[in-house]
Amino acid sequence: MATNQTRQAVQAVWRIESAKIVAGVARLVRDVGLAEEMAQDALVAALEHWPAEGIPDNPGAWLMATAKHRALDHLRRQQMLARKHEEIGADLEAQEALVVPDFVDGLDDKRADVIGDDLLRLIFTACHPVLSTDARVALTLRLLGGLTTQEIARAYLVAEPTIAQRIVRAKRTLAEARVPFELPQGAALAARLASVLEVIYLIFNEGYTATAGDDWMRTELCDEALRLARILAGLAPDESEVLGLVALLELQASRAAARLDGEGRPVLLLEQDRSRWDRLLIRRGLAALERAEALGGALGPYALQAAIAACHARAPAAERTEWPRIVALYDALAQVAPSPVVELNRAVAVAMAFGPEQGLALVDALRDTPALQQYHWLPSVRGDLLERLGHRAEARAEFERAAGLARNAREREFLLGRAAALADPAR
Repeated sequence: MATNQTRQAVQAVWRIESAKIVAGVARLVRDVGLAEEMAQDALVAALEHWPAEGIPDNPGAWLMATAKHRALDHLRRQQMLARKHEEIGADLEAQEALVVPDFVDGLDDKRADVIGDDLLRLIFTACHPVLSTDARVALTLRLLGGLTTQEIARAYLVAEPTIAQRIVRAKRTLAEARVPFELPQGAALAARLASVLEVIYLIFNEGYTATAGDDWMRTELCDEALRLARILAGLAPDESEVLGLVALLELQASRAAARLDGEGRPVLLLEQDRSRWDRLLIRRGLAALERAEALGGALGPYALQAAIAACHARAPAAERTEWPRIVALYDALAQVAPSPVVELNRAVAVAMAFGPEQGLALVDALRDTPALQQYHWLPSVRGDLLERLGHRAEARAEFERAAGLARNAREREFLLGRAAALADPAR
C-alpha cells in the first residue's frame, strides 16, 4: 500500500509524464482510449511497487516500460486470436522500444523526435474537430494535462459524472470515427492546428476569468493551458500562431497576482499595481512574440492579441499605454477574426485613445447584436463610459443590468459595487 509520501511522488511524476506515456503507447495500439487504460495500469503498478521497492532512478521510463508491456500483451493476444501475421512487425517494434526506453538520460535526437511526434499526434487527436468543444477540452485536460476527472469537474463547476461521460464518449467517438493516431498533413494540418490552439485558448480563458462560481480566477487551468502551449511551441517552433498563443498566455498570466485584491475581488487592468506583474513571464511573452513576428507574413489572431497584450506589458504606467497602436491592432484583428467581442474591445480602446464619446457611439452600435445580448461586459463597458461622461443614473442602470447577467459571483459583486457607488451622491 502506498504511503502518502510515495503517493504524492507518483502523482507528481504522473502529472509530468502521463501525456508522453499515453502518446507512446497510442503509437503502438493506435487507440487513444486503450492507451490511456494501459497508462493507468502502469500508474496502479507504481502505487503497488514503489512503496516497497523505492522510487526508480528514472520513474518516467519505468512507467513507460510498464505501460508498453501492457501494450505488448494486448498485441500478442490480438495476434493469437486473429492470427494476423502482418502484425508481427509492429510487435517486434514494440519489443525493441522496450529495450531502449523512450525516457532515459542522454536521449539522442532521433529518440527525442519520436517522443515529440507522439505528443503531437496525441495533441491533434485529443483536439480533433469530430469532437464537440466541451469534449475536446475535457479529453485534452485528461490526456495532456494529467488532470483527474474530479479535478476537471471542480475546475469547470460541472458534476463529475458529466465530465466522465464526456471523456468516455470522446474516446468512443474517436474510435468509431476511426480517427488515425497520426499527424495531419497539408491543409488538414492547418485546420486541425486551429482546433488545437482554440482548445488551449479556451482552457486558459476559463482559468483567467471563470464564467461561473465564487472565484474570479482558476489558476490551475491557466497553468495547464500555459504548459500545453509551451509543449506545443517546443514541438512546432516554426508556427507563427503557436508562438503567438504562447506569447499571449505568458503576457496575460504575468498579471495574475495583480488581478485580485487581498479579498479575492477583481482589480481591473488600469487599476492594477504593475509592480506585481511577473517580469519573467513578460520577458518570455515578448520573446515569443518577437519569434512569431520574425517568421514573416501577416500575424494571425493569437499573435495580434499578443501584440495588444505587449502594449500593456511595455507601458510602465496605465496612462502611458499606446492606445492608438492598440486601436490599430484591433483593426487588424477585426479583419482576420471578426467578432462582436473584438468590436467591443476595440470600442474600449477607441474610448481610451480618442475619448469616451467616440467609444460610446461604437458600443451603442453593438447593443442589438444577438451574440452580445447575454454578454455582461457589454452593459459593463457602456456603464463605464457613461460614468466617465457624467451620466451617473444611466451608468448605474447599466452596471445593475451587467450584474444581473454575470454568472460569476465575484464579477456580480464587483458590478453591484460600482452601481452602489453611483447611487451615493457623495462619491
